[in-house]
Amino acid sequence: MERSRSNDEIRNRRPMNKKVPAGCGHLNIGDQIISINGISLVGLPLSSCQTQIKSVKHLTTVRLVVVPCPPVVEVLIRRPDTKYQLGFSVQNGIICSLLRGGIAERGGVRVGHRIIEINGQSVVATPHERIVSMLSNSVGELRMKTMPTQMYRLLTGQENPIYI
Repeated sequence: MERSRSNDEIRNRRPMNKKVPAGCGHLNIGDQIISINGISLVGLPLSSCQTQIKSVKHLTTVRLVVVPCPPVVEVLIRRPDTKYQLGFSVQNGIICSLLRGGIAERGGVRVGHRIIEINGQSVVATPHERIVSMLSNSVGELRMKTMPTQMYRLLTGQENPIYI
């Protein structure tokens, strides 16, 4: 399997069944497959990607180009004073909007990600008001860990994976 360092727009793969060859290999949850046997999946709808995967399942050797994407993203926001906006909004722990060019965007905040940790403290089961308070009162270095909402839902069992 070939691993790529590119950040091209590609399709997420679903977690693989551990009993099949791909489940025993080097694919991890969140990794993104960008091509199968030289056929690009970049920009294709999910149904087309699934069709490509199904078309090679009878083969004994399949060449994948994969972009490794760890499920957790570490964010560092430098906020010198509370008079500076963080530059994003959060609803129920999910980042729902981002100020273009703001300190949050420069720090790596991404729309659609769930905040799972703020300054080393888990906020997974924390009420919305407490998360807002922690964020709005932070000054200096604000460290957060986030992950895509769909990934969070899969890992916490709120959503079931679709095996191909």
